[in-house]
Amino acid sequence: MPIAIATSELSSGATLGDAMLALNNSHAEELSWLERERLNDLVAQAFYARRIGHLDAFMIALDQDGHYDSPNFQWFRSRYARFVYVDRIVVSASARGKGCARRLYIDLFDRAARAGHHQIVCEVNREPPNPASDAFHAALGFTEVGSASIHNGSKTVRYLSRTL
Repeated sequence: MPIAIATSELSSGATLGDAMLALNNSHAEELSWLERERLNDLVAQAFYARRIGHLDAFMIALDQDGHYDSPNFQWFRSRYARFVYVDRIVVSASARGKGCARRLYIDLFDRAARAGHHQIVCEVNREPPNPASDAFHAALGFTEVGSASIHNGSKTVRYLSRTL
């Protein structure tokens, strides 16, 4: 299935927006809960907002110029002058194991490199643990560059970076 732009379609189609919100929020422990307005804002300012299929998977990434109050985004902003931050990537249960996440990342790497970026960053939960995401990001060449306790200590994250 092709990788498609989600940005314009999200604002014009309540069905897609509702599906993205539902898929995101079904994985809120790993990603963080979103309200519709917050999702619309993230997609509108995204450096990269793409989906596969109708909604087998989606990714939202912002560059350093994003206006985002996430403590994770702010952690990277305070340390790096230029980067692309993967805020969220999620794959539906029916599409797992089909390479969707890898395809989105490879597409992001290409687009970021063409835009002159040299660094992709993200975070993965340490607590609660997310071993599948740890292994996936390691296989893509991400390495740990820091960690933090966020949301009043309810979550601990590992900050990861990959040089393009």
